[in-house]
Parts: sequence; structure tokens; C-alpha cells
Amino acid sequence: MAGYGTSGTHGQARSATNGLAIAGLVCGIVGIFFANIILGPLAIIFGAVGLRQAKAGKGGSGMAKASIVLGIIDVVLFIVLVAIASSNGGMSWYVGG
Repeated sequence: MAGYGTSGTHGQARSATNGLAIAGLVCGIVGIFFANIILGPLAIIFGAVGLRQAKAGKGGSGMAKASIVLGIIDVVLFIVLVAIASSNGGMSWYVGG
């Protein structure tokens, strides 16, 4: 029986979560919809550092790899959107004469 003020999970091991891999994944997902030129490179950086930490035994290598891929997609999406906007003269919303 556990004594007063003690928890029954004291002997169980906690799984280590790679915080930078999670941050990179969030930046990559949100970057698809908002501020992709800012959040894309952040996702790549967080993913690369998170991948290095995962190789050191902290876990989360899948999330880190996904954040790198999403960061690259964010940057490519920004480049495509800028190319589309510039090919339309930057004023695709202007319909008047």
C-alpha cells in the first residue's frame, strides 16, 4: 500500500519526448497555412536539431524527419506562390481596366 502523499507510479520509467521534434512538426504543419516563409525554415532547423537529439537516444526521430519534410514543403510552397503572383503582375486581384 502506498503511503500518504506518494504516487503509485514512482517505479515506472517515463518515455522521453523530443521537444524540438514536436516544435518542428507544429511549425511545419502550421506553416502550410500561415507564414510559411518563417515557419518553414524554423521547422527545418528544429527538425535537424531534434533528429540529432533522437540519434543521441532521446527518441522522436520520425517526428523530426516529418518536420524537415514539412519545412521543405513550406519553403517550396512559398516559392511557388511568389512565382504565381509575379507571373500575374502581382495584381491578380485587380480586374478593372
